[in-house]
Amino acid sequence: MRILVVEDEKRIAAAIRKGLTIRGFEVSVAHNGEEGFYMMSVETFDLLILDIMLPSRNGLEILATLRKLGNKIPVMLLTARDSVADIVHGLDTGADAYMVKPFSLSELHARIRTLTKRGATESNTVLVVGDLRINVTDHTATRAGVPLALSSQESAVLEYLLKNKGYVVSREMLAREVWNADPKQVPLQNIIDVTMSRLRRKIDEPFSSNLLQTIRGVGYRIREETA
Repeated sequence: MRILVVEDEKRIAAAIRKGLTIRGFEVSVAHNGEEGFYMMSVETFDLLILDIMLPSRNGLEILATLRKLGNKIPVMLLTARDSVADIVHGLDTGADAYMVKPFSLSELHARIRTLTKRGATESNTVLVVGDLRINVTDHTATRAGVPLALSSQESAVLEYLLKNKGYVVSREMLAREVWNADPKQVPLQNIIDVTMSRLRRKIDEPFSSNLLQTIRGVGYRIREETA
């Protein structure tokens, strides 16, 4: 898999390149917007990791141009913590995900796994694990054919877990991807715990097997039925 990283902070770019290369990816790096856009024009990549704040041409301009040209490459934005407006604009423009600096390479790798699976997932409107099904179009869910009464937030969390089924999803990932908020907010941590508890009562407790696991000190995982 070929990845292009467009990041003007050379230390960050080098760390990403090293970390992803070790994990088996082929990584190219550009240090400004014009160089990155040129490389996108003359080479083929499977994923674009794009910093928002870039010299010569910012990441949002590059993203907008790519989408206008019909380029559907998965794009992950890199952003500073105080650029919420840029994140929203980027997602509206066509970004598929974002990472807030600073971030760990293990979290970046998890996001990449999600994006690489998304192409196959999004061709279907129904996500499935075991006898649990959720329709991502109308956000209805069933287990063993029984309709589940989920709140909008519970539905969003369940969709995210199913898109990452088999992998551990941390509280930080849920905070950023589902709540679109700073994962260090103490009230948000409590909200996540309450939401997961309610979700477990709805999708597991009435049934004979469990799908939702709590990985103590790490996060949550949904996978095929476990005892």
